[in-house]
Amino acid sequence: MSTQEHLNKAGFDTRAIHAGYEPDEKTGAVIPPIYATSTYKQDGVGGMRGGYEYSRSGNPTRTALEGVLAAVEQGERGFAFASGLAAEDTLLRALTRPGDHAVIPDDAYGGTYRLFDKVAKVWGLDHTPAAVSDVDAMRAAIVPGRTKIVWVETPTNPMLTIGDIEALAGVAHNAGALLVVDNTFASPYLQQPLTLGADVVVHSTTKYVGGHSDVVGGALVVRDLELADQIAFHQNSMGAVAGPFDAFLTHRGLKTLGVRMDRHCDNAEKVVEFLSTHAKVAEVIYPGLPDHAGHAIAAKQMKRFGGIVSFRVTGGEQHAVDVCGKAEVFTLGESLGGVESLIEHPGRMTHASVAGTDLEVPGDLVRLSVGIETVDDLLADLDRALA
Repeated sequence: MSTQEHLNKAGFDTRAIHAGYEPDEKTGAVIPPIYATSTYKQDGVGGMRGGYEYSRSGNPTRTALEGVLAAVEQGERGFAFASGLAAEDTLLRALTRPGDHAVIPDDAYGGTYRLFDKVAKVWGLDHTPAAVSDVDAMRAAIVPGRTKIVWVETPTNPMLTIGDIEALAGVAHNAGALLVVDNTFASPYLQQPLTLGADVVVHSTTKYVGGHSDVVGGALVVRDLELADQIAFHQNSMGAVAGPFDAFLTHRGLKTLGVRMDRHCDNAEKVVEFLSTHAKVAEVIYPGLPDHAGHAIAAKQMKRFGGIVSFRVTGGEQHAVDVCGKAEVFTLGESLGGVESLIEHPGRMTHASVAGTDLEVPGDLVRLSVGIETVDDLLADLDRALA
């Protein structure tokens, strides 16, 4: 049995550090080199070394990242892309055709909704939003014979709604559709949807996987090799692949995902405790709270409850905007999942594209990406911002 086969039975952190790459035979280098090359010398026509001919089709640095992505998600094959939306677009082209239909979350990430509503819809892919927390609603949204994908975020962005992956996999499969789970918020450390019946996992690796706010990327992981072949064809044909420098940075970040996520969760839990008793906070939204509607399901399918916290303020939309502007340790900015804490107003920032639609988020909502700083500094900063 090879070293990589042994790793399939290893713990998460061991797989995150060692899967996908073995030390270089010539030098013993323990970290994959950055293969900054566009093409490869062939030993005679068609005589490729290791299967590499052109870096859009394959690059050793990207191969290493794709291997570890598959390992941490307990899938058969991983694919690395230039962004999360590039991964999503490639998946839609691979799995659907004009005239097909998809079910999507009714509080989906704004960029995902824009892709479905402004790009894929024009191409001929229809969609119906439904609440991922309501299995019956997701089932009712399926169009028999046309629905090819049931698309789920869990937790969703930014309302942190929880979907029962195992139950939704059954709904999708009974309808002849595939279940796609965006696992960005949970990360592979806290949740592995493929083990619960999902067919495809999607990531914006920009977020927790990379973890340092220094690289943009996306990923797909699948458990079916026939499906993998379809995605591989479209990845190469469409070309939105991760470059070697981006793949290197993402791979480096992934090695510390476990220890970072533990701190993200530790800090988020203390932030939730603080906000829950604050006079100027109307509601705290976090799956770890016992009164969260999806708490029991989240506890069943997640290791912990994550580093994203949303809350609504008592003073309305302007108060929420003011809180975002007054924070100092929490950096006002889009994105999430980095080591630094971020604060944003979803209605005017990440989810502005869904304003005026059924997916519009509350104006008094603030979303926190709780980082790994000293938690007392984060609490003091929130106290000042809310004052």
